[in-house]
Amino acid sequence: MNSVWFIVLRRELLLAMRRRSDVATTLFFFLIVSSLFPLGIGPEPAVLSSIAPGVLWVAALLANMLSLTRLFSSDFNDGTLEQMLIAPQPLIVIIIAKIFGHWVVCGLPVILLAPIIGLQYALPNDVLLVLFLSLLLGTPTLSLVGAIGAALTLGVRGSGLLVALLVLPLYIPVLIFGAGAVAASQHGMGAEAHLSLLAASSILSLVLAPIATSTALRIAVE
Repeated sequence: MNSVWFIVLRRELLLAMRRRSDVATTLFFFLIVSSLFPLGIGPEPAVLSSIAPGVLWVAALLANMLSLTRLFSSDFNDGTLEQMLIAPQPLIVIIIAKIFGHWVVCGLPVILLAPIIGLQYALPNDVLLVLFLSLLLGTPTLSLVGAIGAALTLGVRGSGLLVALLVLPLYIPVLIFGAGAVAASQHGMGAEAHLSLLAASSILSLVLAPIATSTALRIAVE
């Protein structure tokens, strides 16, 4: 079972390397959106630091959602998904590997880039650390929940808009806890509660999202 997980993950990473433009689109979207606000609002540090938690988290959320439609679409179009459904290995293991690959390709670069972008918003080092931790704990939930939406809209025309309508309401708690952790750190309050809620949401999503995604994929193929 572990070998299947690593094989699927390796396949996802190799496909991502062949489609560098898709990966770059997600990263550049986050970079451009988060960098335009300081240029448009002005160089006032107090104003920039006050909007930084919301802006950076919204940019990370939208960048993640931008890549969701590609999570299962290529496998669906070339017939690979059908082979995955009838494979002797558990479908949930394959789905978790694909979601983890999506997070490594689309989520991890955003997490690493966010503290650098945060310097534009005059965030101190301790707040940048909380920003990094909040994204590290929260973005897996975005990928896991987003996989459900991607599976539900698989093969549907205009799936990008439908995915947004489905997953955005479910993203709101993660956005609140993530931005709240950074804001609490800015005001000298402890961010542990927000970070704990983000970790709990990721664990809960890891348990429930693959089951829901596998059911949605079987319905889409049938």
